[in-house]
This record gives sequence, structure tokens and C-alpha cells, in this order.
Amino acid sequence: MSIKVGIAPDSWGVWFPEHEKQTPWNRCMDEMREAGYDGVELGPWGYFPNRNPALEQELNKRKLALVAGTAGGDFLDDTSIDEMCGTIDDIANLLGDFPEAEYIVLLPAMYTDLETGELVMNPNLTDAQWAKYARNVQRAADHVEKHGLTGTFHPHVDCHVQTEEQIERLLEDTDVMLCLDTGHHVYGGGEPISFYRKHADRIPYLHIKDCDLAVKAEMNDKKWSFAKAVTEDIMVEPGRGSIDFEKLHDVLIEKNYDGWVVVEQDLFPVKSFEVPLPIAKRGRENLRKAGF
Repeated sequence: MSIKVGIAPDSWGVWFPEHEKQTPWNRCMDEMREAGYDGVELGPWGYFPNRNPALEQELNKRKLALVAGTAGGDFLDDTSIDEMCGTIDDIANLLGDFPEAEYIVLLPAMYTDLETGELVMNPNLTDAQWAKYARNVQRAADHVEKHGLTGTFHPHVDCHVQTEEQIERLLEDTDVMLCLDTGHHVYGGGEPISFYRKHADRIPYLHIKDCDLAVKAEMNDKKWSFAKAVTEDIMVEPGRGSIDFEKLHDVLIEKNYDGWVVVEQDLFPVKSFEVPLPIAKRGRENLRKAGF
């Protein structure tokens, strides 16, 4: 049994395949290695090279393993999930060349506008809407499974599956596995360590980040958008927020966790391309001190 530590492009402020405020992909990949991580996620489809041998050559050059991809969609919209399944096909075809890559993370749409914080969907679902949502999550996960991979649903800030109650309802209504994100879980009012212990059999893959609850309280008071809260450091490197990562490590060992945990710290937009590397280094050192 072993726990290996990777990192995602999100930790370099990467939320989109292309954006002028994002760190260039080759610099991001160089700095992932420099910061001491052994594996990476693809991030938004199209940010890193998404064809081989190009991607394989770039990762091998830096001695980095590819561990997962991500695909997003609106689980209340069948057409969106049709498109998502097409992206899953593309990602799965690429991941097939990488033996460490077992997962595709399934990202839900937010019910708030990322930039303004305005509601773009009703945060409360009717029973019929919930049934459709759960059915489409299952559909996406089943589509991943056709490729011999595991689709892991990622509960997310301001989405319809965010709180512990909502996550447990999804677990009851589907057989889908989770990518538990520790920072998003705290943001949603949960406690990730006890939640992981309770549902370890449904959580084969973790995203690691921390959440500053003082910033969260200020966000609630001032009604910031999530993007604004990110610029105010609502998500911080492991060890700077509210989570005891030494205790999390002990529980992972207790439950025989075997595989990757991936640091994914929301940073978009970075104030400068010089910002992410020192943060990633500090996060890796803090995790090392916690046993990872």
C-alpha cells in the first residue's frame, strides 16, 4: 500500500483550456516537477498537449506520471451530458497510454456565475430534477467505465451536490464513486476526515486543498462570487487552513488507501506567474510533514 502525491494545473490558476491570465502549460509542467510532485492531472481538456506522443514525451522528460483527467457538464441537461460523454471518449483514449491513469473526474456545473456570483440555476432541485441529475451522473460514470476507467464524481462549490447531506443522497441513489475534495467539502460545511472514514469504500481518489473559514465568512457577508473569493485566498495550501492533514493521513492508512492524492488549489486568476510555484512547494512540504 502506498499514497502518492500529485498536483493539478488548477494549482497554477488553470481553469480553462486557454486564457491569457493562465500560466503557459510548459512552465506549469516544469514547476510541477520543481515543486516536488510525482504525478499530474490533465486539467481542462486541451490545456496540456492532448495527443501522443507529444504528451508522453513532455511528461517523461520531467519524470511525471499522468494520473487522471477531468470532464465537466451540466447534469440537469441531457445535451450537455451527450457532449461530456464525447469528451470522456477523447480523454479515455489518451489515458489508455498511461498505466497510472485510472480516473476521470466528473465535474458538475455551478448554480452561480463564476465571475459575478449571481444565480444562474435554482440551487434547490425538485424531486424530478434530482432524479434526472442522479441519472446523468450515473450515465457519465457508466460511460467512463466502458473504457476500463473509473468515473469519480467531484462535489463542488455552489453545485447541487455540495453538502454532506447532498453527497450522501447521491451515494444512495447511484453506485458512482467520489473524488472527495477536502477544501470544497469544508466550504460546503462538511468535515472531510470523518466523512472519508465513513465512506472510504466509495472514495478511491482525493483532491487535496485547504479552506480558510475566515475568508469564507467574509465571502458570505460581502456576497462575493467564488472567483472573487479565490483572489482573496479562500482556498489555501494544505496546512494553512482548517484541516488536520496528519489526521487525514492516519485515516487514509487506517482505511488502506492505495493510490494518488492530488493537490488542487484554486488560484485563478493568478496575480503573476511567479505566484504558484512557492505555494506549491510549501504545500508539498506541509504534506510531507503530515506523512504524505
